[in-house]
Amino acid sequence: MQHHEMSDLTSPKQRLIPFLSFQGCAEEAMNFYASILPNAKIETLIRFEQGEDGDEGKVLFGELSFSNQRLMFLDIKSGLECPRFSWATSFYFECRDECEFDAVFNGLSQGGIVMSGPDTLLHFHKVAWITDKFGVAWQPVLKSPQS
Repeated sequence: MQHHEMSDLTSPKQRLIPFLSFQGCAEEAMNFYASILPNAKIETLIRFEQGEDGDEGKVLFGELSFSNQRLMFLDIKSGLECPRFSWATSFYFECRDECEFDAVFNGLSQGGIVMSGPDTLLHFHKVAWITDKFGVAWQPVLKSPQS
């Protein structure tokens, strides 16, 4: 395997980094999230090469940054079972304002399932629960101004 430059994984800003495994669509997911999440950028994209233990051209390691957060990505080798995502684990995303909430909600719900919301609940001006088109669950929230 070739050595590739990766971003600084020792940054103190985020020590718990979600690592998402896909069955051949990691790059599509990265591009989808990059088009929706605020200030998103694909930082690293390393593909499996011929002779490596993965499907040639698929994602060996991907990293997406957005709003001082990171997500990591991998394509599971064909023939191996890739566990499905479940709404039992979701990404709780605090939006800065209503415009950001609406953009994130509308983007993530494209091709996905809106399980609830947007609603006003407790100290939230808006809260929703979405399973996106890849099966990843998200909870975009917008706190009420007084909270």
